[in-house]
Amino acid sequence: MVGEAEHPSEDAGPLDGVTVLDASRVLVGPFCTMQLGDLGAEVVKVERPGTGDQTRGWHPPRYGDAEESAYYMSVNRNKRSITLALDTAEGREAFRDLAAEADVLVENFRVGRMEKWGLGYADLREANPGLVYCALSGYGEWGPDRDRPAYDIMMQAEGGLMSITGVDGGEPVRVGVALADIGAGMYATQAILAALFEREFGDGTGQKVDVSLLDGQAAWMTYMATNYFATGDPPGRMGSKHPTIVPYRAFETADDYVVVAVASEPTWERFCRALDRPDLYADDRFEVNTDRVNNREALDAELEPWFAGRETAETLERLDAHDVPASGVNDMADVFSHPQVLARGMRASVSHPTAGEVEFPGSPMHLSRTPTTVRRHPPLLGEHTEEVLRDRGYSDEDLEDLYAAGALGDRFEGESFDGGAFDGEASDG
Repeated sequence: MVGEAEHPSEDAGPLDGVTVLDASRVLVGPFCTMQLGDLGAEVVKVERPGTGDQTRGWHPPRYGDAEESAYYMSVNRNKRSITLALDTAEGREAFRDLAAEADVLVENFRVGRMEKWGLGYADLREANPGLVYCALSGYGEWGPDRDRPAYDIMMQAEGGLMSITGVDGGEPVRVGVALADIGAGMYATQAILAALFEREFGDGTGQKVDVSLLDGQAAWMTYMATNYFATGDPPGRMGSKHPTIVPYRAFETADDYVVVAVASEPTWERFCRALDRPDLYADDRFEVNTDRVNNREALDAELEPWFAGRETAETLERLDAHDVPASGVNDMADVFSHPQVLARGMRASVSHPTAGEVEFPGSPMHLSRTPTTVRRHPPLLGEHTEEVLRDRGYSDEDLEDLYAAGALGDRFEGESFDGGAFDGEASDG
């Protein structure tokens, strides 16, 4: 994670001093706020008493004796957890107190839920004009579908990704991780950072950020969308093949698969040499990439038997020797034992009070002077409720009043390892 940072610090990152109030759950919001936390922000995760973020219960698998799922662990590091029942007036008032001192608020309730509670942007900016308020939803805050529930598989289908994922003639396939949620979470992080930057160099006023899963999926279609705009023909499923580069695909070997990316004419020449097939390089049907695209099937018929007759290791050795971009298809065990992945700090860990050592992918954001860090374990439910409220000036009497009103749920019985009622539907991982 720290990598080659000039002056790595365990205490500060580029967002040191920024406070994020995280009223999100499942994946899209927690992924966004985890990134902000990795960058040094202080993130307070607000959860419903009793159950908290529903992904806590999405197990198996889980780490050892931990109650929380491995899924929950994956996107909730670098946060403190506080329980607040937002269906109580007292819980909402405590939330307003926290929001009044926050730089950023992130929520992914159904559109209109926060406004119904009196916790929308228009409500909170009165006490905190500098607040950057990020609302995440399936379809966004306007348009005919604004009130529809949304889940990742729906967004991959509705946003076009499943129409181009899978093999020709086969069933539509969702990408194996929840890319609609993750993509929207990335866009939200970018927009929040831009809004903070504008606030810093503007008049200090915050603004509302509206990011939807469907918008993110549509934006991610990039060249597939412009190919359609240019031709009027929607692209279909091609397996691992590329619509405009050939050969650029996975080939089955004698024992697995090898992926090759022949994206230039010099690479095509080296590729033919690696295969000891000078005849292909001399064949007019395959002279340049346009020819290879137009004669894709004929070229595949020449290449597939060559790959099928060799094992993966031998194939990669030959391609690497000729500087042809190629790779095996790694599973998670391969990825997180990969020397380059390890060298880049992409296998991170932190000690957890009940799970022991918890591992997860590290941050891909490498900053030379203010690096990302993993400072906090994924919190236990309500682990920091009293700590956070005391930090905001709440007295023992104030806390007792909140407990008596049911605004905080049950008192957290453990010790902080560092030293209800949410409503509506979340996007689904």
